[in-house]
Parts: sequence; structure tokens; C-alpha cells
Amino acid sequence: MPQSRVWHPFTQHALEPAIPEIVLAEGAYLHKANGARILDAISSWWVVTHGHRHPRIMKAIETTASSLDQIIFAGFTHEPAERLAKALVDLAPSGLDWVFYSDSGSTSVEVALKMALGYFRNIGAPRSRIVVMEHSYHGDTIGTMSVGARGVFNAAYEPLLFEVDTIPFPAGREQETLDRFEALSRDQRAAALIVEPLVLGAGGMLMYPASVLSELKRITEASGTLLIADEVMTGWGRTGTMFACEQANISPDMLCTSKGLTGGAIPLAATLATDAIFQAHYSEDRKKTFFHSSSYTANPIACAAALANVEIWHDEPVAERIATLSARQAAGLRRFRDNANFTDSRAIGTILALDLRAGSAGYLAEIGPKLRAFFLELGLLVRPLGNVLYLLPPYCITGDELDRLHDAIEEAGERFGSRP
Repeated sequence: MPQSRVWHPFTQHALEPAIPEIVLAEGAYLHKANGARILDAISSWWVVTHGHRHPRIMKAIETTASSLDQIIFAGFTHEPAERLAKALVDLAPSGLDWVFYSDSGSTSVEVALKMALGYFRNIGAPRSRIVVMEHSYHGDTIGTMSVGARGVFNAAYEPLLFEVDTIPFPAGREQETLDRFEALSRDQRAAALIVEPLVLGAGGMLMYPASVLSELKRITEASGTLLIADEVMTGWGRTGTMFACEQANISPDMLCTSKGLTGGAIPLAATLATDAIFQAHYSEDRKKTFFHSSSYTANPIACAAALANVEIWHDEPVAERIATLSARQAAGLRRFRDNANFTDSRAIGTILALDLRAGSAGYLAEIGPKLRAFFLELGLLVRPLGNVLYLLPPYCITGDELDRLHDAIEEAGERFGSRP
């Protein structure tokens, strides 16, 4: 291939080896131009659920593209968007009655943050603070970087970011987390608490118990603070349930979804909100309009893909596949618990993660690129978060393929780990 003009995401081109071309995606595999196959162990950045190019989703895209492309969504609507909104309301935790479409996980979170501030302004009780969880990551736009952990991802853009209040990550200090949030909520200046339910993804696949999420919700209700659940990664079965919030038996005030919304086939996002939030923006006063849009809001082809994804959940044994994968990940986890090359082995639902003992830690740990190259040589797409190894595969992966991944992680530990 001639020299590329493409600037790739999260890629240091001065250090990156030649970037392989993928010519076919199918099931759990990516196919290179030379015919080699790569097992996609991270669902191509956590988006692919049922497997690449599920026939039902591909057919929906093809069929809809024969009659609709993008149409302006301000003042117009279309059947795929209407049907999908009803389906999402039915699937989501109770009380989330309205659906606002956007085009990525980051924008779905931006929408939720703006809804929260708009809600309090429109009801005549303005609040200005957002509370976030330590180590969190919610995206790469200005608002989402502001509510994420400060660090290497956003250090260059610090002058653009707004201030937030932070509560500790709860694992091992659950009461401290709750006490800190309760203290921040007392003056009723906090408009919203935003969390990744149960699992902090890019922050290192950090996991915390559902009981903490349940208590955080209780505190939001007592203080009138809104709860935003960023389910962009955790939604669509990743933690073992459709949405992670279900495990805490809570309904947030807003829920953000993307990634698995279309089965990973095409970009789409949605922010679900309660009727109270919608009604705060519903007025004969045009200044109370929710002022947000993107050119590709509710793209009909993407909505049709998402509808096909919902139908797959209804018609195929997806829950059983997730249960089987979750059990296999739990079994795989047991083999690492006594392996001195690793620490903090953990799993929830279909996600397995563990920290490699390898000197430095963090996203820029030197071991990260070495591990990625090691797995790629084995025909495996595993993209460590520094020294954090994780598997987040599509639900079509077989037991043998998962065993292959667990074996490769064990081999990586032997080759690169530093036992205490």
C-alpha cells in the first residue's frame, strides 16, 4: 500500500510499525490483505456484540439504504427512529421515557450533561457542578474530557476544561466514596453525578460492586441530584445484563448508549431521559428549547441497524450466549488468581481483566506496545491499557477461541512478567 495520509486515533505514528490493512471482517475475526486472520478479542474497541457483519444487521442496512439516507431531524422524523425509540424505552430501566439521538458515545454524554444543566435552569433552580468518579473516562470532546480523570489523555487541553468535583473510586473504600458524595451533595449545587456503572473502561477496566451504585443513587434522590449512567461500554450485555444498572436495581435519570447499539456495525448513539427532564424543556418559551443537534442525528440507516440488533436480542439466544461466555471468563479467571505474574485478576459478565507485574503501570507503561505486538504476532487483537490486560470479545466467540486467548495471556505473563 502506498504511504498513507491517514492520522489514526490513539496512535503515535513515530513509533508505530506498519499498520495492517483489513479487507474483511466476519464473526470474531478480522482478515488481513495477505489472508491472515486476527481474532478480535476486544470487539474492535468494545463495539461489536454478535460478531462482525451479522447478516440480519447487514440486510437492514442494505434495505433501508434503498429508500432513505440522511434527512434533517429537526422538524422531520422517520419510521426507523420512531420504532427504535419505542424499543429502547422498553429495554431500558424503567422511567427513561424519552430518547435523544446523537452519533457517538462522547456526544451522548455531552447531551446528558447539557440536559442536566438545562433542567435545573429551566425549573428556576440553577445548579452548576458536575460530580465525577476518580479514574473515569467518558470521551474525548471538551465536556467529556472535563468529566473524565485528568491525565495523559487530556493534559494538553487543560485550559479548555471546566472544573468538577471528584469522588474516590470505591473499590476497597466504599464508605469513603459514599461519604464524599454525600458531603458534596449537601449544598445542592451539584446538578449531576456521572458514572460508568460497575466498570471503568479506559480507566483500566476497574470494577466496583453494585451495592455502591445503589447507594449513590439513593444519595442523588435525597439531594435532588441527577444521575447520569454512561453505559456506552457497559450496555448491551457486557457486564452480564442488558444494562449494568440492572444489577444495582436502579433507574438513572439519564442513560447514555452507543457502541453495541447497532451491534457495532455503524455509528449511532442515544441519550435516554426521564419525563421530568423532557418536561423541563417543554415550554411555549422558546428559550427553554434543548439546543443540541448534529448533522447526522438519527441517521435512518443507523437506526435500522440498531432495530435489527434489538430484533436479534429478541429472536436469538443472546442472553444464553452471554451467560456461557461469562461462565468461561470466570473459569479462565481462576487460572490467573494464583499466577504471580499478575495482580488484581477480576471479571464481570463477559469482561476479564488483570494487571501484569511489569515495572511501570498506567496507560503509557512501556510494556503496553510490547504486549500488543506480542499478541498480534499470535494472530490476536488484544490492546492492553498499559500493563492492564483485558478481554472483551464478541458473543459469538467459541470456547476454544477463548481458551486460546487465556493461554496467550498466560504466555505473556511468563515472557514479560516480573514475579515479586
